[in-house]
Amino acid sequence: MNMRNHLKNIINDFIDEDYNPILDTDSYKLSHFKQYPPDAHGYYGYLESRGGEYENVVFFGLQYFMKKYLTKRVTMEHIEEAQEFAALHGEPFNREGWEYIVNKHGGKFPIRIKAVSEGSVIPTHNILLSLESTDDEVFWVASFLETMIVRAVWYPTTVATISFHVKKLLENYHNMTEGNTDAVPFSLHDFGARGVSSYESSAIGGASHLVNFMGSDTVAGVRLANKYYGVSGKMAGFSIPASEHSTMTSWGRDGEEDAYRNMLNAYGEEGSIFACVSDSYDIFKATESLWGDKLREEVIKSGVTLVVRPDSGDPKTVVTKLIQILEQKFGSIVNDKGYKVLNYVKIIQGDGVNPKSIHDILEAITGLGFSASNIAFGMGGGLLQQLDRDTQKFALKCSSIQRDGIWHDVYKEPATDPGKNSKAGKLVLVKEGGQIKTIRKSEFNRETQESMLETVFEDGNILKTYTFDEVRENSNR
Repeated sequence: MNMRNHLKNIINDFIDEDYNPILDTDSYKLSHFKQYPPDAHGYYGYLESRGGEYENVVFFGLQYFMKKYLTKRVTMEHIEEAQEFAALHGEPFNREGWEYIVNKHGGKFPIRIKAVSEGSVIPTHNILLSLESTDDEVFWVASFLETMIVRAVWYPTTVATISFHVKKLLENYHNMTEGNTDAVPFSLHDFGARGVSSYESSAIGGASHLVNFMGSDTVAGVRLANKYYGVSGKMAGFSIPASEHSTMTSWGRDGEEDAYRNMLNAYGEEGSIFACVSDSYDIFKATESLWGDKLREEVIKSGVTLVVRPDSGDPKTVVTKLIQILEQKFGSIVNDKGYKVLNYVKIIQGDGVNPKSIHDILEAITGLGFSASNIAFGMGGGLLQQLDRDTQKFALKCSSIQRDGIWHDVYKEPATDPGKNSKAGKLVLVKEGGQIKTIRKSEFNRETQESMLETVFEDGNILKTYTFDEVRENSNR
């Protein structure tokens, strides 16, 4: 396969063959070209998180969207399909405008996007990207793309934000109980592939988690990060051998010990690590009688690190009891911070995991004198699915319209909900004295302020890209 075909396969990997960029929108957008003032010929809008569960968001996902979708050209075939759809659907269709885009711009979108660096941690209520038209004849197309751009950013940014704040929580407990955060990159594992609505959701969400962590079982997310961003070592995320209930229960209840021993024979070697779900029948009996008794010497002699996985019951209650049983059976050492670290074994909790349960479990085990390094977490739906656009209240709003050669402020100010007030004018995100804030472009002082927005897309061309290493560096910074 030559390089051109290889790149083509990468670009089309997640795209449906019948994808039509004109129809990747809301129905009512088809009618908006008739609704602007007759002298309008320029559009400027911005995207922000208007607050939400977290005070800071981690911007991520725009690059994938640009490479996968925004560089896809509009064709006459797309126009024909869209016109037929609109007529049957009950909406008007701007055939003249779309034909202009095909004939004048070769089907490329005449827009400009400026955005913060991917991985940047930005306080809410600040501009994250700006969207503006570059051709007066079809200025409306910038607003037409609102649907796809909001969707492209809110989901990966929200996942990356949840993951980021869990990382901060873990760092606090690891610093307190270990004096370092060395183990944190592998302390939250992505278990969410089967719990999302689609393959692409698992890919986007899985890559978003990897901005902050190195562990994942969501193959699609690792692949997206590898392909659309690029990472040193060619691999963005890592995993370990692990069992599931079917591989354990297929041995039968009387064969539970044999099932565990088989895991040791398959993966138990010096310096290795594997995880074994051990609650198919009774997690406490399995830990006390099997792992901690009949198989104890085999675990120790193998040199492996055994990761025991409970998968039912109240997470805090189960983990609290389990960690005490494991200490009784395998012993522990006391580290420099005065906290106990288990010998030979660890725990991974992957059931009922969300930011609150992680906090509660860490608070419980550290209260018993155990280091946070004894446990890792696997988060599925709580990481990739239990969120929506309102988790961080994302919105893209028009803030300036050019009419008869003059730019005019545009904003909304609903009396029933001040939280939905929008900003007016052309905007700049600046860093001044260590503080990040949004100001009007007319107030920007290049000598004293640093602009955080950079042109990443213009007239169908991607002008700025980031490696996954750079994204991670921005988040860590």
